[in-house]
Amino acid sequence: MRYKNIYKYVFLLVFTLSSIASFSQSKKQQELEERRQELRREIKQINDLLFKNQSQKKSQTSLIEDLSYKVSVRQNLIKITNQQANLLTREINANQKKITELRDELKILKDNYAKMIVTSYKSKSEQSRIMFLLSSSNFQQAYKRVQYINQYAEYQKEQGEAIKIKTAELQDTNKDLLRQKEDKQKLIDENRVAQRELEDELKQQQSLMASINKNLNNYTSQIREKQREADKIDREIEKIIREAIAESNKKKGATTATASKGFALTPEDKILADNFVSSKGKLPWPVEKGVVKLRYGKQPHPVVKTVMIQSNGVRIATEEYAPIRAVFNGKVLAVQAIKHGNLSVLIQHGNYVTVYKNLSKVYVKKGDNVTTKQEIGQVFTNPSNKETILSFSIFKESTTQNPADWIYKM
Repeated sequence: MRYKNIYKYVFLLVFTLSSIASFSQSKKQQELEERRQELRREIKQINDLLFKNQSQKKSQTSLIEDLSYKVSVRQNLIKITNQQANLLTREINANQKKITELRDELKILKDNYAKMIVTSYKSKSEQSRIMFLLSSSNFQQAYKRVQYINQYAEYQKEQGEAIKIKTAELQDTNKDLLRQKEDKQKLIDENRVAQRELEDELKQQQSLMASINKNLNNYTSQIREKQREADKIDREIEKIIREAIAESNKKKGATTATASKGFALTPEDKILADNFVSSKGKLPWPVEKGVVKLRYGKQPHPVVKTVMIQSNGVRIATEEYAPIRAVFNGKVLAVQAIKHGNLSVLIQHGNYVTVYKNLSKVYVKKGDNVTTKQEIGQVFTNPSNKETILSFSIFKESTTQNPADWIYKM
């Protein structure tokens, strides 16, 4: 009985450890699948938003920017799918090993059970049991023999149940193995298709880059000129925010010496700011459908890698004439018509400001209160190539923030 209990504890420990490992792999597989589906949806959005109107004449830089972005997402999709397939391979190998072990264990259980049945058959008569008890030298030995007979019968039942459980476990593992092999084959087939599409896109990319490289100096000059225009717009936005900070301090009655570098907030403003911060990472997108063409921070230009560009926000490609939505409750700080930059709307959320640039129409005015997802305007669509790009930024006081840290799954 002592060894029997030890065996149970060892079995329970092994089962627990294997269950933890299986759960960990299953969780990782689920995370990879969620990421893969996100990338597939992103590629669909890229096709819908950037490559739907093939008849529209786009500049070569715009074409290669869009294509480079699509290539990077496609490469990520292939990478994630490969990781899933590799994880499935490990799970398949583990299950194949488990099946072998289960079959061996089942064989031992059945052999032992068969031996017990034979032994039990040989001594099954009541007379044999009575003689076994009567041959005891004393009462204590007889009592122990009664216990032994009962324990042996109970052990037989347990062995029978163990065979049933092990058989069911083997069948379930076999089903899991078949499902895993099917899932792996689907991933392999999908990856083959994705790889062919990637090869075609890379050829297009190389062809466009060859054309751009012939006029590299000209393209470099255009990129730098666009960066200067973007910097100028950003400086005007920052100026508006600094002036608003100064105005809020003036209303509070702060002197020049004691004036804060940030907004002088009312109790209501502080609550709004706290609510905005508590929503970090969960804010809605400023457009219903969109893909991020340019991310936040200093980075190489997507076409001419030798040129570094600074982005104080993100550029989101969206549908033609798409409505723009406020990402959180707040008050319109300013509506600005910026030269070469169309319209911009600044919304204050306590000591935070969200900025929506490149709008063709605006539905709000300075001082208006807005709510989350309220339409505040319409993004500008270039009539010649139908490109529709929203520039979106977030500021804390006058310092820029990475919108990807604030917007859900950006």
